[in-house]
Amino acid sequence: MMENMLSVQHLCKSFDEHTVLEDVSFDVPRGCIFGLLGRNGAGKTTTIRIINRILTADQGTITFGGHPLTDDDLRRIGYLPEERGLYRKMRAGEQAVYLAMLRGMGRREAERELRGWFERMGLKDRWKSKLESLSKGMQQKVQFITTVVNNPDLLILDEPFSGFDPVNAEMLKDVMMKMRDEGHTIIYSTHNMASVEEICDNFVIIDRAHVVLSGNVEEVRRQYREGIYAVSYEGRATLHDTEHYKVISSEEAGHVTRCVIRKLADVPHSVMLSELSGAGEIVYFSEQMPSMQDIFIRAVGAQEPGDTDLLQAHSLPGKMMRR
Repeated sequence: MMENMLSVQHLCKSFDEHTVLEDVSFDVPRGCIFGLLGRNGAGKTTTIRIINRILTADQGTITFGGHPLTDDDLRRIGYLPEERGLYRKMRAGEQAVYLAMLRGMGRREAERELRGWFERMGLKDRWKSKLESLSKGMQQKVQFITTVVNNPDLLILDEPFSGFDPVNAEMLKDVMMKMRDEGHTIIYSTHNMASVEEICDNFVIIDRAHVVLSGNVEEVRRQYREGIYAVSYEGRATLHDTEHYKVISSEEAGHVTRCVIRKLADVPHSVMLSELSGAGEIVYFSEQMPSMQDIFIRAVGAQEPGDTDLLQAHSLPGKMMRR
């Protein structure tokens, strides 16, 4: 059984008469990227602030590395909040060293590690630049660097891709996955599902103060599968229903016909492919696994007015099987 880096049990928090968290429990396995998911106002940030001891829970316990979380453990936790906070008049390197020293690092060690991170994140030539002269994305890189420079065991990132262009977002994904592979544990808080299935190993969805779904990303996607397949074959012959599948849609694209079918019986893929090949040479056969966006909406229900950002995600294509 995988050891947990963090365990949140029966967390409750209210502000006046408004309940933000009610009996929230989840475990974060060590050495994984863990998605803390939910729409805006679901309770994600409150949960993070309780973990960082910025807020106190009304009820519940948090275990870190196998023992009750203490103030001393905060040195082993790196936190990048959604609200960025940098001194715009300071130079990037000077500020990064200052923040690293606040985390307990010596000046010489801090500068050595930070210069390595600046180069890694494409900021090598920006060490002496004032923060106000840097783009929003560059400023965000600086803040990310100051969050990870002391090599924390647990890294908590609240909407880290906000303000990043696609190239830098991809860079950050690569850095997060490399840190995971090196043994770090990362909590990635977001309401946008686009990157969850790409980088997350496990997740929890919080909605209206409650946990509505949690588990391993791939296992949950398999549980929600509906037996939908995309098929392409050479030729224009009509594909007909059989006892093993039903044709949902079909369209011609040049010399290739593309279809979507629903599996009706529990038969091996080889049986389906054998039947499908009667219409033409199969060039593409892929089960269409539900995306985390699909699962999220099914778990929390239709989005409320104003939550249009939830629909910005796109499903990833299924794996190909070629013949």
